[in-house]
Amino acid sequence: MGAHEKGGNPDLVRESQRRRFADVGVVDRVIELDRNWRNLQYQWEQLKKEFNALNKEIGKLRKAKEDTTDLQEKSKTMKKSIQDAEQEAAEAEKERDLALAYVGNLVHDSVPVSDDEENNAILKEIGQMRHEEGLKPHMELIQMCGIVNLEDAQKIAGSRAYYLINEGPLLNQALINYGMQFAMKRGFTPIQTPYFMVKDVMGECSQLSQFDEELYKVTGEGDDKYLIATSEQTLCALHRKKWFDKEDLPIKYVGYSTCFRKEAGSRSDTLGIFRVHQFEKVEQFIVCSPDDNESWRLMEEMLANSEDFFQSLGLPYRVVNIVSGELNNAAAKKYDLEAWFPGLGKFRELVSCSNCTDYQ
Repeated sequence: MGAHEKGGNPDLVRESQRRRFADVGVVDRVIELDRNWRNLQYQWEQLKKEFNALNKEIGKLRKAKEDTTDLQEKSKTMKKSIQDAEQEAAEAEKERDLALAYVGNLVHDSVPVSDDEENNAILKEIGQMRHEEGLKPHMELIQMCGIVNLEDAQKIAGSRAYYLINEGPLLNQALINYGMQFAMKRGFTPIQTPYFMVKDVMGECSQLSQFDEELYKVTGEGDDKYLIATSEQTLCALHRKKWFDKEDLPIKYVGYSTCFRKEAGSRSDTLGIFRVHQFEKVEQFIVCSPDDNESWRLMEEMLANSEDFFQSLGLPYRVVNIVSGELNNAAAKKYDLEAWFPGLGKFRELVSCSNCTDYQ
């Protein structure tokens, strides 16, 4: 969402890394690698200028019927040097960009600084939280209602798999349609995205850790693809390397897709269908102007939309400002909306709302 001017202040980035409890030294490594790339790029460009000047000179001498044998040999040698210099600069750029991937977005000043999610700031609680004895957790309710088949699914597709049966798929589809229409009434354009992405593009729209912990790889003939963990990835990629006219902004999407997650780092929530490998999701996604704190205004608008949605369903919930150490690299700030699960006697996160400023 939007943009945040980083300028050229390494101290700001170092402080942000400290707030993330992340590697601060990577900032200096990036600066050094960038300096090296710029030097190599300059050398390559100078060689090209010399090469062009030499070839111009050869052309003049040929017109004058003079011998150019030595200069042509020099031109051949220089051509090889240019190719080598170009490759060296490209490798240096790649090395810099790999290091850059470990530098997170600038953490916003309103984010609580901690690496313990127990210190997430609770901003508000809305609705009546039921606490009476004997309330059933969702894993029992879905069995009682006869809307899932977990036992057969897990024999067939492994852990965290499920069949939705009877009214289950109808309820799922009804919630998807309701969510899409809810956002459309607020000016969002509906979009259903591809379910997989090519590796290079996925790398631009994901963190490196996601490749190990979250993303499924799909191998085809000659090209590997990755299943999306969220339509945010495909929506982000939709506008990569494109320019925007200011009058066309903001662009608001409500994305719908099936999402696939390995959940390799998660050992909890194995019962029921709370944390699964495959699920449908409706996503708010906004591209906006970097000016006038527009992205921060729109982040609050997305949060308000999510709250209105929860309230329309009668779900008690709380809004939480996530601590700096739990933010992913792209997010400058993140709110979670956590619904009250009376059968479990605790809040569980159902919606996240992040401002990625200009990081993506």
